[in-house]
Amino acid sequence: MKALCDPCHRLTDGLASIRSQYSVPSAFPAEVLEAAETAARRTPDLHVDRTARPFVTLDPAESTDLDQAFALDRIGADLLLHYAISDIGWFVDEGDAVDREAWSRGASLYLPDGKAPLYPPVLSQGVASLLPDGPRAAVIFTVRIDPSGEARLDGVERAIIHSRAKLAYDSVRAEDLPAEFPELARRMEAAEERRGARRVDPPQQEVAELEGGLFSLHFRPMLESERHNAAMSLACNLAVADLLASHRTGLFRVMAEPDSRAVYRLRQTARAFRIDWPAQAPLESIERKLDPNDPREAALMLAIRRAGPPAGYRIWEEGETPWHAAMAATYAHATAPLRRLADRYVISATLAIANGRPVPESALLAFPRLPKVMAKADSLAAQVDRAVIDLAEAVMLEPRIGDTFEALVTDVDDRGARVQLRDMPVVARVAANKVDPGDAVTVRLTAADPAQRSIRFQRLS
Repeated sequence: MKALCDPCHRLTDGLASIRSQYSVPSAFPAEVLEAAETAARRTPDLHVDRTARPFVTLDPAESTDLDQAFALDRIGADLLLHYAISDIGWFVDEGDAVDREAWSRGASLYLPDGKAPLYPPVLSQGVASLLPDGPRAAVIFTVRIDPSGEARLDGVERAIIHSRAKLAYDSVRAEDLPAEFPELARRMEAAEERRGARRVDPPQQEVAELEGGLFSLHFRPMLESERHNAAMSLACNLAVADLLASHRTGLFRVMAEPDSRAVYRLRQTARAFRIDWPAQAPLESIERKLDPNDPREAALMLAIRRAGPPAGYRIWEEGETPWHAAMAATYAHATAPLRRLADRYVISATLAIANGRPVPESALLAFPRLPKVMAKADSLAAQVDRAVIDLAEAVMLEPRIGDTFEALVTDVDDRGARVQLRDMPVVARVAANKVDPGDAVTVRLTAADPAQRSIRFQRLS
């Protein structure tokens, strides 16, 4: 849950409790802030001047930690993406206070009421952020995308850029963007479909207050501008992964397919929402057809996102191809270094290889350590996200204790039955005997406790 409407502050105490329980950092140590202030005064002197190129950024309107800026050209039948990524590595020395704190955090952590950034704001929201208020240090990935959607790196360089505009997803106009912007997305989507990729971004969950003190869970689908923007990151990350793999080094993002049991549960969830899923149709075929503007289909998209094994990181190993099932490709993370520690080292390695230099020792030493650090950061983020959702569900359902709901059994194990409510995107467990996945049941809400972030149902029939 990345967005939360809480005009009457009903959730404030619960969010504070989550921050305390999961030790979400509230500030940076003084020595880290001091080191960051010193680093922020460094002059980038290994960077070529690319300030004449018309870069822009595209992010949520409220964002100030801007990792990416872009410009697009058309070269014959190919599109040339100039993707400028924050050069946070220029401002961080290996082993200094800023670096040590980043290793302890792993990634920025987001809650509905604020974030715990990976780097101090003077860097992540200041000199290293690609804001349009002056020249910024960046690493530019030049990515060539052919008509079939195949992406490859044409070059990587350190450069000084000057963004022309800070564009926002919800207000950007077509005339604000390069003419080739939608065409790039179309090519990448076509390539994904050919590969059999099942990368579909579900909508964000949003809690809003209704009349009478009730709350309702809504879905905010990804805007077209967001999807198109994500296609640029995808093109860059795929091209980076190919370069690293061809040189038998690097750190890759990997994810396995959901197992047959998980897919079976998803089929029952689809039945609960009355969504047609033909018996012989594979998961990727149904996922790409779901409409995020339909609340039922949006809920299934979220269920699919949560059903598979979590994504992780893996270093290059001889004889093994790092594989990301949702992308149906070898994939790396290189485009969000202000928010993910691992990206800084992937960028460092790619910059060296693309310019005929050996991978820096700092990256070679970091790669084996990063999977564990990033797994811890991912796990913490997932726990916090789950706690926020549990809190919101408990707050919303508290006024409905005693109400009955129609539900469908999606799974049965030694802990009872897992049920999906038919008319709300809520999954819960109930004590139930002699039921099978797919059975329809009626349940009564017997408890909803925001303080404990818990809900409890009783089976009636």
